[in-house]
Amino acid sequence: MKRNNIVQIMFISIAVLFLAGVTSAQQGDEPSDNMQILREKIHADKKLLVATNLNLTENEAKEFWPVYDKYQKELMALNDRALRNIDGYAANADKMTDDLAKKIVKDYLAIENDRQKLRQSYLSKFAKALPYMKVMRYYQIENKIQAVINYEAAKRIPLVE
Repeated sequence: MKRNNIVQIMFISIAVLFLAGVTSAQQGDEPSDNMQILREKIHADKKLLVATNLNLTENEAKEFWPVYDKYQKELMALNDRALRNIDGYAANADKMTDDLAKKIVKDYLAIENDRQKLRQSYLSKFAKALPYMKVMRYYQIENKIQAVINYEAAKRIPLVE
């Protein structure tokens, strides 16, 4: 199998696992310990995808992975906020009010703003660990993962009526 096909499969599997968590969280039918297992699987798959595509030297890896882990922890907190926002929408989609829609939109924009601030704040940290070509590649990988997740979520979340 070509490398690009493997990468595409990994992106899709991460998105599917993420959205399985979104769906089960919305339905409330999965215990929290199963959700934690799912999150750990997503994190491991994502880390493997990053490792496969960055081709880090031993010294780069030693510097990069601690920064990556801290970044992922902060990113996960943002993703948790995004999931709570989606849950709020899902719980109220059939009885949406203008005030609630306003809150959901403002929360969404705040999360996206914080996501951008996080990426910006870690740029120099990643650049201390890696040459900029690899930093750029890492940001591309993160962007592609987020694009797949956003696409899959958009297919599953209905427009407000």
